[in-house]
Amino acid sequence: MDLKEMISIYLKKWKWFAMCVIIALTLAHLYLRYAVPEFVASAKIQILEDKGASSELSVLQDLDIFSGNKAKIEDEVEILNARDNYVSIVKNLKLNIRYFVTGNIRSKELYGQEKYPFTINFIAPDSIINKSKHEFFVDIISENDFGYTEEEDGSVVKYTFGSNIKTKIGDIILIPTKQIKGYKGERVRIIVNPIPLVADAYQNRIVINAADSKFSNIINIMLRDHVQQRAIDVIDALVEINNANAVNDKKEIADRTTKFINDRINEIYGTLSNADETAENFKTSRGITDLGSQANVTFEQSTIGEQQLQDANIQLNIASSMKDLISSEEGYEIIPSNVGISDPGIANTAEQYNALVAQRKRLLESSGEKNPVVVKLDQQLESLKKGMQSSLNNVTNNLNLKVNSLSKQLSQINSRIYAAPSNERALRDISRKQQTTESLYLYLLQKREESQITFASASPKSKIINPAYGSYRPVSPNSRMVYLASIVLGLLLPFSVIYAGQLLDNKVHNKVELERFSENVPILVEIPRLGRKEAKFVKKEDRSVLAESLRILRTNINYLQRSKKGDNNVIFVTSSVPGEGKTFVSSNLAAIYASTGKKVLLIGGDIRNPKLYNFFNDNPEVLNGKNKAKPVRSVKTGLTEYLNDTTTQLGDIIIPTQVNSNAIDIIFSGKIPPNPTELLMSDRIKDMFGEVSKMYDYVIVDTAPLMVVTDTLLISDYAGLVLYVVKAGVTDLKVLDFPLKLKKEGKLKGLSFVVNNVKQSNLGYGGKYGYGYGKSVKKWWKFA
Repeated sequence: MDLKEMISIYLKKWKWFAMCVIIALTLAHLYLRYAVPEFVASAKIQILEDKGASSELSVLQDLDIFSGNKAKIEDEVEILNARDNYVSIVKNLKLNIRYFVTGNIRSKELYGQEKYPFTINFIAPDSIINKSKHEFFVDIISENDFGYTEEEDGSVVKYTFGSNIKTKIGDIILIPTKQIKGYKGERVRIIVNPIPLVADAYQNRIVINAADSKFSNIINIMLRDHVQQRAIDVIDALVEINNANAVNDKKEIADRTTKFINDRINEIYGTLSNADETAENFKTSRGITDLGSQANVTFEQSTIGEQQLQDANIQLNIASSMKDLISSEEGYEIIPSNVGISDPGIANTAEQYNALVAQRKRLLESSGEKNPVVVKLDQQLESLKKGMQSSLNNVTNNLNLKVNSLSKQLSQINSRIYAAPSNERALRDISRKQQTTESLYLYLLQKREESQITFASASPKSKIINPAYGSYRPVSPNSRMVYLASIVLGLLLPFSVIYAGQLLDNKVHNKVELERFSENVPILVEIPRLGRKEAKFVKKEDRSVLAESLRILRTNINYLQRSKKGDNNVIFVTSSVPGEGKTFVSSNLAAIYASTGKKVLLIGGDIRNPKLYNFFNDNPEVLNGKNKAKPVRSVKTGLTEYLNDTTTQLGDIIIPTQVNSNAIDIIFSGKIPPNPTELLMSDRIKDMFGEVSKMYDYVIVDTAPLMVVTDTLLISDYAGLVLYVVKAGVTDLKVLDFPLKLKKEGKLKGLSFVVNNVKQSNLGYGGKYGYGYGKSVKKWWKFA
């Protein structure tokens, strides 16, 4: 692998690389100029732990079998990214209605009430508008009039602001704003999209993720949008809605707790009134005012025991009510909290249960009960409910045991009191019932006030660390990356084309490539490609690129002839297939020999498809025949007539000709015979070559292509040298196996290659320094 040669292949095409890079940079510039920029807005919030959640159910603090109430950040991210939040945002900010000021190439989007030239009032119900899609154009004529059309190129109907306009989504009314003056003569495009569709789009575009730390409560929110302020508004609205939902959840729990306490207060109030009335009636009927302190010590013991029994009964009453409520509840509803149960485990479980119920309600607003998230929440709620029931059963069982124990102790104390007068005993029973009921009543009043305080002081679940802010510079498109990508693409495209061309290319292009396959066969010369306006024949004192290459060919042929024994001066010029330039090479080779004063004969040896006659007649300006009576165009006798008719003499077919002042004798092919093979195998062809080789210094024969017919092989023994013409960019490398095989088999002697039609950039070796001289060529980078 020749790395230098591989690189030179691409360096020769530097103009293509430069042109593609310039085109790519131009396209990149146009793209950056007319592309709609995209901005990014971001915010950072902290999820707060609700430290006061357990205080509402402080009655259950004795149990510590449940986990804390810290919400997992992953759950908070899912709650924050709920679809219902985005539906509310789109409705509140009216993001389903977009305004564009149309331009020649790019439209400019308007956002914000302070920028709209007019507002739209929809007459149809919101349920229809929220699911509709519509587009129309408004041409602002003046502050009072405008044109309306639903097709960009459709007819425009003139209306006055405030008029009803009938559309496929119902009647609409356009109300001008203070900014209408600045849009006079502009066309405004309005697009109304379904709210669910817009909400889904924002839900898919927004990025919400937790901070990298496992123990962090920080959540990052980011949104990309073509309008920076809109992205900021969406993030702010999302945080606000999330906090509002959390506050509403807490208020719902507080409301349910208050309702439960009020029901218990109403029930206990009736019991307390009955106890007071019984005490009043008892004292009135017996005329009792003060029983004294005869058994103060006994009473104190009794009082302490009664107080303990009272506390145990209160706990048992509340726990039983709570258990009955949970057992009788169907489905999943908010359960009361802060009702006086002093068990922290049950309090935490109730708080967690209420939070999951609230989350389940929000999810059911936008999905069904079979949603995997809802099913998972149901499983968690069922587990929590069973746990609370089990815990409450344990609490009630323990309290029953405690009540029984206190009752036995109190019975022993009261046995001493029963010895007192019956009136005192009866009054004590009434007083005890009064105190128990009154204590429970006051306790519930206190808890109701605490519940109301919780309702009034409900706080959001998140704290804003960094409010939403924009990037101020567009993040897309990135001009540096676009220009870099365009340069890479501009270089990659021609590189790929050239590389693919090299992989698929199996043609000969210059002498260097042919040397790799020619084995020991010499390559005499590279003949450069000629332009359309360049001369196809060399002149006598020609200094052109073509003439110099033919002189090199002449020199190399003379060297080969001197190196071989014998004096055979017959040169065959052949090729693989027609069209490779053998006639061109043979004609100019004859001219270049004639320019040195040598006597040259040019023979048209291709009698099946004669080309020599047409080649000269297609370029009549180079011909100057001495015999004016017999111009070339009137020649009717040639090689075939000589071979076919024994009466035809050699002098009859030789035509002296002046080719650009070079004297050349020519024998044309003649008419196409029906038996070309038999003619070439006749003895007259042998006699002809033997005679002309003595008459002329050089005999150049334009023969038939080797791979098409066998004519050339039939007469190849008469040649001292065979020039095999290979056309650059046309001849397949595999084709060269044919003449090389003939040479190995001894069927083709004196074989040499000539590379024709080589591009100036592909000229190898000496060609890189250029043929010709005396012509000054300025370099492309020099302007003077």
